[in-house]
Amino acid sequence: MRKLDRDFYRRDTTEAAQVLLGKIIVVNTADGRLSGRIVETESYSFGDPAAHSTKGRTPRTEVMFGEAGHAYIYFIHGLHHCMNIVSHPDDVPGGVLIRALEPIEGIEQMRQNRGMESITALCSGPGKLTQAMQIDKSLLGEDLLGDRLYVVDDGVDVGEIVARPRIGVTLAADRLLRFYPAKYRQWVSRP
Repeated sequence: MRKLDRDFYRRDTTEAAQVLLGKIIVVNTADGRLSGRIVETESYSFGDPAAHSTKGRTPRTEVMFGEAGHAYIYFIHGLHHCMNIVSHPDDVPGGVLIRALEPIEGIEQMRQNRGMESITALCSGPGKLTQAMQIDKSLLGEDLLGDRLYVVDDGVDVGEIVARPRIGVTLAADRLLRFYPAKYRQWVSRP
């Protein structure tokens, strides 16, 4: 397995949302190593009315305007954290929302973190996966080339990629910017 380098993230955000599928997110926590395969993503490019970056630079969105390959973590609806991977060409903000993972390492810890047993439901949504993986605002801006939170490629071929409308957005809701591999359908938040 190899850790993704900075150049991997310096690409069109929608392309990044597709090539991140099958890669593995790793979080090294006080409770041990947690990891999961990325099986569902959404693209949020600059100019997209649903993207946080479209309204300009704010303290909340500053990370989106920075160097590609960092974590953009935010709290939503007063309930959940969401994780985006900052992925864009230079000087064009954008991010990929990680919507679902297939749990790989630390499954028992993830079950404790979520208070549930069902392995397919552990990480089947953006708030679920951040809770399971102990991802919160303390990781906002984390460089994904570091050792605390990073993404690796184990060479898995995900096969056919399905494109669907994004979930939970009202602006540009019809755009096919949510992606998942057909063969990983059981792990996604919504087919």
